[in-house]
Amino acid sequence: MMNARLLFVHALSPLHAGTGQGVGVIDLPVAREKATGLPYLPGSSLKGVLRDACEDNEMRKKVFGPDTSRADEHAGSVQISDQRILLLPVRSLKGTFAWVTSPYILRRLIRDVEYVEVSDTPSDVPVPASISYCLVSDVRCKIEENNRVILEDLDLIAKASNNVREWAEWLGGQLFPDDQTWQEMVTARFCVVHDDVMSFLLDTATEVFARVRLHECTKTVEEGGLWYEEALPTETILAGLVVATPVKAEPKEVFETIRKLIEKPLQLGGKATVGRGLCRLRMTGGN
Repeated sequence: MMNARLLFVHALSPLHAGTGQGVGVIDLPVAREKATGLPYLPGSSLKGVLRDACEDNEMRKKVFGPDTSRADEHAGSVQISDQRILLLPVRSLKGTFAWVTSPYILRRLIRDVEYVEVSDTPSDVPVPASISYCLVSDVRCKIEENNRVILEDLDLIAKASNNVREWAEWLGGQLFPDDQTWQEMVTARFCVVHDDVMSFLLDTATEVFARVRLHECTKTVEEGGLWYEEALPTETILAGLVVATPVKAEPKEVFETIRKLIEKPLQLGGKATVGRGLCRLRMTGGN
């Protein structure tokens, strides 16, 4: 088993992990995987933020590698994967919002967890019967009349599942180990939809902001000064791996350094000056 830990990223404000200029209606879209369309936070972006946050010059060099001008000396001792979407907050007619995921996303998480020493991980993946259904931990928590769940414009049939409750309780414990209230919120709002429904929500349930640039004197919009930015909504949860490779630092030093760096929220992605990207990070796994 490799020296790895599971890392969760919890967006406390909209998260814009962009790819530069877009080709569609949205000028600045979020980064998405080419094959799956799933949004993600590039590992290089997260590693750069952690490196900048490390004030111990010697430890920064051992864990993250030398500065760019001396990068040929040796590699860093930490590898950080892309942080992929795990739970997408989607507006709900009841309960304000639901944390939505799908079978494919949970299977990818299980694949990552195989490399990490995490206890009591659910092994079975809940699968809705069709695109008309969604699975919840307790139908009493979030449904309208006749066992319906309304997510954005989607009217879905709700089915209670013990397997979904198991996933919700496990994720709640991993994300909020010291906060019973938030653990209960995860359990109450956790929802598994069909992969096709998830693809639709990932295209329609992200936040899109209109931004303008004003003329300094007239305070009117400059020509070409209107553009649209996409961001993952507040309360989005992403997950990925942190892997320690003993180049200059031992795995224990690597994980202890990362743990200290994520004790407080960090700003990830772009558009920090307008409040984007404030995130809480949580690393789990190991003995």
